[in-house]
Amino acid sequence: MALHKMLNDAAITAALDGCKDAGTFEHKKFFHACGLASKSVADLKEAFNIIDQDKSGYIEEEELKLFLTNFKQGARSLNDAETKAFLKAGDTDADGKIGVDEFTTLVHA
Repeated sequence: MALHKMLNDAAITAALDGCKDAGTFEHKKFFHACGLASKSVADLKEAFNIIDQDKSGYIEEEELKLFLTNFKQGARSLNDAETKAFLKAGDTDADGKIGVDEFTTLVHA
């Protein structure tokens, strides 16, 4: 399932508009604006599986950089500072990647 099928198109557009400029991505605001924050753990696990593009069971830094493109084709990539801040916020066990439980906790925080 694609993320745009799980979420409202207008909410995705609004969330992406809120962080369209480099340096403006804030994961908490984005999760609430697009509607992910209100989704069930099962839905978030589905979202995680979409974002985990290499199917490693983790979202690594390169996948985080492309995070916004999972919501809409042509969306911008996160810059290095945004990517590192996003990873730091979600990587609670400090292994350099975000697992599914870390992801669900991050989205619902």
